[in-house]
Amino acid sequence: MIAFLGTGLLGSNFVRALRQRGHAVQVWNRSPDKARALERDGAVACEDPAAAVRGAERVHLALRDDATVDDVLERARPGLAAGALVIDHTTTSPRGAADRVARWRERGVTYVHAPVFMGPQNAREATGLMMISGDRATIERVRPLLQPMTGKLLELGDRPETAASFKLLGNAFLMCFTAGLADVLALAKALGVAAGDAAKLFEQFNPAMAIGARLARMTSGDYEDPSWELAMARKDAGLMLDAAGAAGVPLALLPAIAARMDAVIAEGFAHHDWTVIARDAVR
Repeated sequence: MIAFLGTGLLGSNFVRALRQRGHAVQVWNRSPDKARALERDGAVACEDPAAAVRGAERVHLALRDDATVDDVLERARPGLAAGALVIDHTTTSPRGAADRVARWRERGVTYVHAPVFMGPQNAREATGLMMISGDRATIERVRPLLQPMTGKLLELGDRPETAASFKLLGNAFLMCFTAGLADVLALAKALGVAAGDAAKLFEQFNPAMAIGARLARMTSGDYEDPSWELAMARKDAGLMLDAAGAAGVPLALLPAIAARMDAVIAEGFAHHDWTVIARDAVR
């Protein structure tokens, strides 16, 4: 039997997928109605975390944050069997993940952090990406349990906090990516281009193709043979800021990028490749 604590959008679909694969599942959620809704799928809803984990061969978590994970695990502790396995899919701090590994090991419980790049539908279909890190024996123990739950299981070494770190890296990119698209649409508005028409540009122009090369240049520290000079990129950023300002359209990301460009130009890098704005991060 498997216990699942936290049955929001992601957790509930993990439970449905487990049930479809024939697992008995006991569930708990802070909002009891979300747990009871899974009884239609054959799960057993429990009134408290300790009851949900009692008799479970493994416990999964999909909660809100570090504080919630710590609180729920303490409440579940009376029901945990000796040598229990806890697998946490919550996005947490790296320090919190590492501390929980050590704290629960002292209590005879194996805690593994396994954050995901998965939406609810991915959880239902066992697609997307799940990440794990930790000592080799733990990885070997959990790999066959987790592989059926995801499209790809990415192993990230023996430091228990690495999976949490990589989750934050990915989410940072998604936030910047989305904020960048919001600025594109805001600039389109300022320029009198309909949002739908602006979006069509990316049916032909695929900037994702440049990510690998851009990262390679940034991490190499080789900025002296520019494909786009920082000064020229800053000139273009100025055109964007001027157009948005004239139209009274606020931008979220571009002003910060322009400020960073100005700082690096002031350091003497105007004629380097514009990826030099990353120099402080990688040197």
